[in-house]
Amino acid sequence: MRMQSTNALFRRATLSSSTLSIVRRSTTLTATRGFSSTSTTQTTSATTNSSASLPLRTPTRAQFPTTAATPSTTRTMASACSTSPSSSPGYEKIPNTSIRILRTVSSVRRFRKPLTLDSRSVALVPTMGALHAGHLSLIRAAARDNHHVIVSIYVNPAQFGVREDLGSYPVTWEADCVALAKLDRELADDGENLGRISAVFAPTTGEMYPAGFPGQEPDSKGSFVTITPVGEVLEGASRPTFFRGVATVCMKLFNVCQPDRVYFGQKDVQQTVVIKRLVEDFLMPIEQVVIVPTARDQEDGLALSSRNVYLGERRRKVANVLYRALKAAEEAYAAGEGKRDREGVLGAAQKVMEETLAEQMKLSPSERVKYEVDYLSLADPDTMLELEAIDTKKGGILSGAVRFLPVEEPKEGEDLGHSGGPLVRLIDNIILPPK
Repeated sequence: MRMQSTNALFRRATLSSSTLSIVRRSTTLTATRGFSSTSTTQTTSATTNSSASLPLRTPTRAQFPTTAATPSTTRTMASACSTSPSSSPGYEKIPNTSIRILRTVSSVRRFRKPLTLDSRSVALVPTMGALHAGHLSLIRAAARDNHHVIVSIYVNPAQFGVREDLGSYPVTWEADCVALAKLDRELADDGENLGRISAVFAPTTGEMYPAGFPGQEPDSKGSFVTITPVGEVLEGASRPTFFRGVATVCMKLFNVCQPDRVYFGQKDVQQTVVIKRLVEDFLMPIEQVVIVPTARDQEDGLALSSRNVYLGERRRKVANVLYRALKAAEEAYAAGEGKRDREGVLGAAQKVMEETLAEQMKLSPSERVKYEVDYLSLADPDTMLELEAIDTKKGGILSGAVRFLPVEEPKEGEDLGHSGGPLVRLIDNIILPPK
């Protein structure tokens, strides 16, 4: 069989410089690796607690529909209203396309098995829906190099903290289906592509987490994958359960879809480091983790993100401040030897952030935009640990996060953004190449 179960991979693993321990009922899998470039230790672990102690929320039938039930319109399941049954029993399709809609693990495995037998390559593009041009660029890249592309659309609750925006996260299933259908027609007309979009995997939370709704507190019980220390810094420090949720759902998606290649955007740079470590340390039979450059607004460089819909017109005008700050730091790095230390590089970024905020604070509450800098970082490209100086033979990663506060005094009829314009946190990064 092409892809073994995760447990089988663990049992067969032989790590010359690692330790691996396995316990059946309450499983803890730990691989410890030393990095010569730093004095820290990289640790990857997956923990399972078979007790069903989930103190936060009691699952309802809406959260855990059975596979035989009529498809619901819950947050974690794509609405069926825009789909039509295909000629093959058990399959739906996006109307007027050959793109199958797969809602269960078993349906994906039935779809996937003959492709293995026929030696057809399969790519996976994981998304949470609310598709934008950045997602479509990932799908185009996947279609260029693979016979079949699976796009997953699943809003994963495990990567949201209890006070984050799971309840208001945009769900645009109808628009997503339209975008995928249009893109698939474009791919069909482009002779440079090896393949097209073959399927959308749109599971429920009950399908993805059969043991129960995943805990969203740092000390929640359940089956999780953790990647440390890279998952504990920067985004991991601000959002303690985020990378645990990302690593866990990606492990599940990889096991279900068995892709030859997986595609992620450079915008979530720390996530790409986590995913690469996940694939390597858990010996997953994935040929390549492909990182596609960040898709940006052509006018002001703002990184495309599903959360941009929260901004509204006023905050959108200032939202590229983080990108401008990182560009200033990049220019400082490129300027010469004297500008490659942490203070010289990040100081340029900090100046842009402070000057822009000072300009906004001169305006009246009915005009201004207020934001808070979560972090500005200069990190090692392999570990995401902070650097005091850039090794020009290795380069580095500039990154940051900014919280845009809700509009203070809305004007009459002002577009505040999706869900009334709540606090929105945006991230961005720039790669500093070796010299």
